[in-house]
Amino acid sequence: MAFLTKLDHVAERLRERIISGEYPRGHKLKQADIAAELGVSITPVREALKALEMEGFVVSEPHRGLSVPGIDPERAREIFELRVVLERMLAYKAGERATKEDVAALRAMHKEFVSLVKAGDFYAIRAANVRFHFRLYEIADCQQTLQFVRVLWAKFPFNFHDDQAGRFKQLPHEHVEIIRRLEDHDAQGVADAMVKHIEAGWTRLEKNVLRVNAGA
Repeated sequence: MAFLTKLDHVAERLRERIISGEYPRGHKLKQADIAAELGVSITPVREALKALEMEGFVVSEPHRGLSVPGIDPERAREIFELRVVLERMLAYKAGERATKEDVAALRAMHKEFVSLVKAGDFYAIRAANVRFHFRLYEIADCQQTLQFVRVLWAKFPFNFHDDQAGRFKQLPHEHVEIIRRLEDHDAQGVADAMVKHIEAGWTRLEKNVLRVNAGA
């Protein structure tokens, strides 16, 4: 895994908080508050927010400052389809490159994830899911593709559906299958398991996206 600067760590934590919903859509982002929460100076927070604005995780509005952008449910299917294409590729390449140390790291993350699911801490579960996915994708060593995937995750309505608890019970089983394929050095199997994982989430999400679009 590549060395992370303080800026990288701050950006990573902010992505997790936004995707998990800990920072909800429309939430105002104040640099001083974030710096205090993360125990860092203003400088890495400022730089991280600039990076996240380029990825779409943050928007800047005149006279209103920085905030978490809203979601356009009508674009959700397009984003889902793009995620399948790019994340399948990253998963495949990760399957080709993964070492024993990589698999061990993912297993440790999975163990933590299962504990959070049992505890029912929804924000923490979503944040841990982000960490699992991007740790796996980093193994692929395709930085440009990874950057595009971050942009897609910034726009994807992960927490639109109502059955969060039901979905969270499925996730550990799907993660285990991905790890098992990695251990077997089965790159195609890793890619296939990842696609099934993404599609399973979309299936639960789609009804609620359509409901929102219909104004229900």
